[in-house]
Amino acid sequence: MTSTTSSPLARCVMVLGTTSGAGKSWLTTALCRHYSNLGLKVAPFKAQNMSNNARVVPGPAGVMGEIGSAQYFQALAARAEPEVRMNPLLLKPEADTHSQVVLMGQVSAELTTMPWRGRSEKVWPQIAAALDALRAENDVVVIEGAGSPAEINLHASDIVNMRVARHADARCLLVTDIDRGGAFAHLYGTWALLPEDERALIHGFVLNKFRGDASLLAPAPQMLRELTGVPTVATIPMQWRHGLPEEDGVFDDRTLSAGAVHTTVAVVAYPRISNLDEFQPLKNVPGVRLLWARSPADLAGLKPTDWVVLPGSKSTAADLAWLRAQGLDQAIAQHAGQGGTVLGVCGGLQMLGEALIDTAGIDGNAPGLGLLPLVTTFEVAKTVQRTQAQFGAMQGAWAALAGVAATGYEIHHGQTAQHPAMAAKGDVAREVIPGIAWQNPAGNVLGVYLHGLFEDAAVLHALFGAQVPTLDSVFDGLAGFLGSSFTPGVLDALVAR
Repeated sequence: MTSTTSSPLARCVMVLGTTSGAGKSWLTTALCRHYSNLGLKVAPFKAQNMSNNARVVPGPAGVMGEIGSAQYFQALAARAEPEVRMNPLLLKPEADTHSQVVLMGQVSAELTTMPWRGRSEKVWPQIAAALDALRAENDVVVIEGAGSPAEINLHASDIVNMRVARHADARCLLVTDIDRGGAFAHLYGTWALLPEDERALIHGFVLNKFRGDASLLAPAPQMLRELTGVPTVATIPMQWRHGLPEEDGVFDDRTLSAGAVHTTVAVVAYPRISNLDEFQPLKNVPGVRLLWARSPADLAGLKPTDWVVLPGSKSTAADLAWLRAQGLDQAIAQHAGQGGTVLGVCGGLQMLGEALIDTAGIDGNAPGLGLLPLVTTFEVAKTVQRTQAQFGAMQGAWAALAGVAATGYEIHHGQTAQHPAMAAKGDVAREVIPGIAWQNPAGNVLGVYLHGLFEDAAVLHALFGAQVPTLDSVFDGLAGFLGSSFTPGVLDALVAR
């Protein structure tokens, strides 16, 4: 006899924050691995993410799309295949007041031009459907909120915090960054600004990034419980070396590598930098110092064997103009002219060429830095794909990559080719991966469209002879912190029926 009883929907645990940067992404990732380690089928979810750090994952009918990098890593921590339902709405800032809108993995021109508040009701049905589908297929869904749930100016149009919590009947944790100060005021104020029915969904307060003597916290947790009825269920120590990239902005400048520094990698940190998370592994390579360059002074004193990296950009022409305004164009040209090692990734590759041509109104026209004889034309169609490629013959500073097979991903509107007039005179870039990577004749300047090179163990080994901690070891380390930081029984209770 066939049973007609359907499986229960997944229990939802939601991580809310008192502010951006409180530790929501970190805690969500750790919870994904914790519950997966218990043998549960787990998926992450964030209704709306605002970030220029994106990954390429499968969408409906197998069409590749984009989600925020945080949800990509959370899926890996959950031992789940990353896919677009895990982050149905992604906002990619292109200016202070404008973002490209990606719905279910695909750019939506209609939503991009729509006012913020008008967008909410338009996208909510697809957000709710994505969450419902994940709940139907898993035992636990770990949900990440955004910013603060107590932004009362945005509450009526909320689609990422308490509306999601109510829809999923989620058991919520509210996390705060105690290192900033004012943690108990943040927790109480956030709770107090929520409507009564939403307060009831808060099952615990979490103090994150704690340094010092934990005994000094008393009697504040008990006083807070008397005011709110909500217990403080965890105090998580400050972790400088947790191994995950920061989701928002440039991560800290601490050099985490061991041993004497033999190579400095200076990543130019322009305003619309994208996919900066791909450089996180370099922080853990022995002998490598990673720094963020915002002025010519940051590049002063580099040796030819040191690297200058032009990373991805969500607005290549605008970031190129910023780079020139800082005088960084001259500093980069001087480093390259002295035989210094230069790498451009995606938007950085486009900047290294002779010109940006934009007749479609995608990004903007601009002269390039002229370090590679290439020209980039922006097109409406966007390349979004995972890519496996092998480097061909290489020379100079990048010779170690010759023959190395690399795996990564591409996200770009620009299409790059040899500069016709320069090529006619014999000035061509060496195409070391067809349509993806080019090198200058001297061999010190390399431009690639392939994101994720430094997350590839073969590439890291070829360039540095080094191995870095695997993602699995990072995720297990995160989960390990939870066991020693949370009140016993709390994490089990959050998923109990």
